[in-house]
Amino acid sequence: MTSTRATLLAAANPVGPDPVPPPGHPFAAEIDAERRGWYELTGLVRRLDPEECLVPGYYVDPDWTVRDLVAHVGTWLAQAEVELARINAGTYEGHEVDIDALNARFLEAMRDQPWNVAWVQAHSARTRMLQEWFALEAASDEAAWWIRKSGPDHYAEHRDRLAEWVAELVARRPTEPEPG
Repeated sequence: MTSTRATLLAAANPVGPDPVPPPGHPFAAEIDAERRGWYELTGLVRRLDPEECLVPGYYVDPDWTVRDLVAHVGTWLAQAEVELARINAGTYEGHEVDIDALNARFLEAMRDQPWNVAWVQAHSARTRMLQEWFALEAASDEAAWWIRKSGPDHYAEHRDRLAEWVAELVARRPTEPEPG
């Protein structure tokens, strides 16, 4: 492992361990699904060096890198945190969400950010989203929608393509000669 990669991976969870929901939380099953999906997604990303996370090709037209994917997921987690905070505060007014417009806005907002900023932002957004999620005292359709859209369902939308792209990037690495 390169020293750059080791340094970035040491900061993989910059805010500490996952927060823990209170016992009997109304979204206990969804919390478990979110955690499994998150660690599956980030486990795939961790197979790459930071430089590989900047190689275009995850999506084409427009070209996306793994950094773009991580920023995309992170910004949706941040938006979910805001909406869950509104639900918790009793100020949520329902939603008419233009997913394509939000995707474009989020991509543009994070486009020029370096890899480490996208990585840390996604982790911190997830932690804040989890904190708001765990503060929910009752299940609601609106909260469930934001949780699915930003968490387990969203991770699943990207998992297979990410696995393919990571395998392709890893296969491109030069083979090292056997010591000898």
